[in-house]
Amino acid sequence: MSDASYRDAIFSTPLDKVARFSFDERVVACFPDMIRRSVPGYGQILGMLGVIAERHLRHGAHVYDLGCSLGAVGLALAGQLPKDAFSLTGVDLSPAMVERARQTLEHECPDHAIEVIEGDIRHLDYRPSGMIVLNFTLQFLAPEDRDGVLEKLYQALEPGGVLILSEKIKAGDEQDNAWLVERYHDFKRANGYSDLEISQKRNALENVLVPDTLEQHHQRLAQVGFARSLTWFQYLNFASMVAFK
Repeated sequence: MSDASYRDAIFSTPLDKVARFSFDERVVACFPDMIRRSVPGYGQILGMLGVIAERHLRHGAHVYDLGCSLGAVGLALAGQLPKDAFSLTGVDLSPAMVERARQTLEHECPDHAIEVIEGDIRHLDYRPSGMIVLNFTLQFLAPEDRDGVLEKLYQALEPGGVLILSEKIKAGDEQDNAWLVERYHDFKRANGYSDLEISQKRNALENVLVPDTLEQHHQRLAQVGFARSLTWFQYLNFASMVAFK
């Protein structure tokens, strides 16, 4: 977004008390800019989803985008696959996100079978699906809820289906993790964020975004039933995994 009104400046002024981060109307308004400047490799992950779908998604199968935000996964798949190749349900807990995603998807890809619903991914009744995408969503759930969600998703996937799990991660070694965090802050500075913004957002996300290690993710995927999973992308402390049923 080039319009300054869409630039992420939520944490640009000193706050007496930094509130917990939430996906409210302010975040929705600047979300594309926030993602572009805050999530290393986000565009590359989206760009590969259509390629992965072409290889692994049964023609006409259903896809879930869980924690869909503004509908980027639907846009990515619609940009690479014909309209009869898939149907997609996007799910988000934020009413503001859902409203904006519906508007965007209806405008950009009206011929594709894409719907967006407001809901809590912990409590959905999932339909059989060939592909499920969790892009930077599991990390916002309480750690004790993560196994249960993944168990549901494993059961919902068709044989041969794939789960894409993208997450902010932490390194198991404290020194390695500190280096990754420092370089991530350098990445944000290079994208125009000030030290104040970096600090205040980090405080806002404390105990809201709780990362796991890659080893924890792969162990969890194996425990719920996935026979194989691998890390196909990593940029600093952000990674994407694919799990095969």
